Amino acid sequence: MGIPEDPSRHLQQYAHPNKLVTSAWLGAKLGTPGLKVVESDEERQQYDIGHIPTAVRMNWATELGDPTTRDIISAEQFGALMDTKGITPDDTVVIYGDQSNKWALYTLWIFEHYGHRDVRLLDGGRDAWMQEEKETSYDVPVATTEGYGAKMGEHDPTRLRIFVDELKTNLESFQILDLRGPEDYTGLNQDSRWSRHGHIPGAINHSIGRSLFPNSRFRQIEELREVHADLDPHAPTVVYCNDAATAAQQWFVLTHLLGWKDVRVYDGSWVEWGNMMRMPITR
Repeated sequence: MGIPEDPSRHLQQYAHPNKLVTSAWLGAKLGTPGLKVVESDEERQQYDIGHIPTAVRMNWATELGDPTTRDIISAEQFGALMDTKGITPDDTVVIYGDQSNKWALYTLWIFEHYGHRDVRLLDGGRDAWMQEEKETSYDVPVATTEGYGAKMGEHDPTRLRIFVDELKTNLESFQILDLRGPEDYTGLNQDSRWSRHGHIPGAINHSIGRSLFPNSRFRQIEELREVHADLDPHAPTVVYCNDAATAAQQWFVLTHLLGWKDVRVYDGSWVEWGNMMRMPITR
């Protein structure tokens, strides 16, 4: 890794403490060569009203998604995006955002999907930084780089994500977690965005909120284990929600905090499953 990990004692309880940083650590490291900070919010204007100094904005909707295919951007597009943001494959990237790091974790998941070697999350995200009244900036970094894509290694497209055909064909082979609210899970919420309502057969309804403190930081490891005590940590696990962001939050908790070995995000989520013909649904 390019920059030593945050040695904060409370991070050492997690399976992969190198995946998190504290606001104190980040504040002390800002400006270090090889450290890049990325803000990825649900609400785009958050960045404009003040952000962590040196942070670049990464828009999940317009920069990380392909509007034609409703898919994440390709490896080639990801490499080009890194060049426009001034990020090299050797950089340590710290990502944060609003809404308890909801879209920041989706962004981090894409970084890991394409094999960026050292990507970390600011525990508590934008909420924690602002609550502590730490320094903010209005400056927008404009540095660019070249050649990120040429240095990318091969990546396995199914290592961290699962596609609808594999999931539909092997439903009974997976422990499936539905991260939506109870009314979405049961089909009571007749949201017009979906043609049908309910959940994927066999899915267990679960709430990411149970893994977070009110200040958006992650709960202690024993609390996380208790929250997930009804699940099998050794089972191949698939997580989904409405649009993949909350699923990415859950993937991070299971993979990097609890240390589960086989967790994949169904990023098609209910946008895809609930609008496809002839898909099995349970209410």
